[in-house]
Amino acid sequence: MTSDLAELTGLDARDATRLKVLQCIRANGEISRTDIARTLESSPATVTSACGALLDAGLISEVEKTPSDTVQRGRPRVMLQINGAVFLLAGVKIARTAILVVIVDFKGDEIGTYALPLTVSRMPAKELVLQVRAALEAACDHLGAEMGQIAGVALGMPGFINGQTGFMHWSSSVTERNVNFAPLFIEHLSCPTFIDNDANLVAKAEHLFGAGRGLRNFLVVTVEHGVGMGIVLNGELYRGERGCGAEFGHAKVQVNGAVCQCGQRGCLEAYVGDYAMVRDASTGRQGDAPKSIADIIEAARQGDQLAHQVLERSSEILGVALANLVNLFDPEHIVIARSRPPFDPPYPEIMLKALRRNTVQVDAPLPGLTVRNLDESMWAKGAAAHGIEMVSILKVRERSVLDVA
Repeated sequence: MTSDLAELTGLDARDATRLKVLQCIRANGEISRTDIARTLESSPATVTSACGALLDAGLISEVEKTPSDTVQRGRPRVMLQINGAVFLLAGVKIARTAILVVIVDFKGDEIGTYALPLTVSRMPAKELVLQVRAALEAACDHLGAEMGQIAGVALGMPGFINGQTGFMHWSSSVTERNVNFAPLFIEHLSCPTFIDNDANLVAKAEHLFGAGRGLRNFLVVTVEHGVGMGIVLNGELYRGERGCGAEFGHAKVQVNGAVCQCGQRGCLEAYVGDYAMVRDASTGRQGDAPKSIADIIEAARQGDQLAHQVLERSSEILGVALANLVNLFDPEHIVIARSRPPFDPPYPEIMLKALRRNTVQVDAPLPGLTVRNLDESMWAKGAAAHGIEMVSILKVRERSVLDVA
């Protein structure tokens, strides 16, 4: 957590320090007050005061460490750690066929997951929130938790979403446009609830748990029904002025091209998203048309030329688009996170050749590239990480109010 985020959330200098200390403890697992002061370049007195407030709030706890030498000289060293048992949080992924809930403690350790199947992939915003509530109640019942233990809920779903205000401009999961989710959350959910673009939350999960750990500048490109992107710059998630930044799937790759699910033409995902590839591989067929990416891959294995052409074009276009990202951002690393079967050779190499061929040539290696299969739990873990971050802010604020009182 940086001071920039503290400014966005309206924290004063004292609370911003408490938040930094809390995040420092979280990042290190166990750490002493002296080491916190050294890490944050702050005075021991300031750190001691902040830790006292966090201890009083129950957000952290002390652990005594006995000296490791046999003589055991001196007093035991007091370490600080996050108090995972203080409350629970829920991360929620809104997918096309299900709502996946992961429940974690305040430390971030997973309690368990639960999936509520959906009969439709798009619904009114109020109905979606009611479905989320049903999923949370079922998850708590399944995992032996109480709804009253949940201190915060964070939702990740596709679309143009301002994660700082809860305003959704458009989403493929919702039938309306321009919905303010904040009042719906207040009306139908019993704890603070936050929403963000799901690709942003995957980037947050990669930053905390995955290939982006320890990196300051990296990109995550999600490829599934649509195409999304999360951008981490200088260690912070970049959302854009309206919260609609990083919409990589809607970058235009063809003037007056194929129709995208957003309603415009020529978007990247209109060529490489699951729905687009199934559509293109079904065009003009007399017999059974493919219904999934797995069907297209299998058809290509059997020598189907249309399936081969769709896979080849998708790989080429994605490679060129990734080269554009390298040219724009020059990141340390790019993660391609896909919710689909891996393509057979030669399609991955087609993508890599297009990436290398279209990247500005300098005498330096290209960014690292990780390609991973993305299961729904990673999306939900990213949402849970966002919930931990936002609830931490709320709890620090609450402590400030108690201090004044």
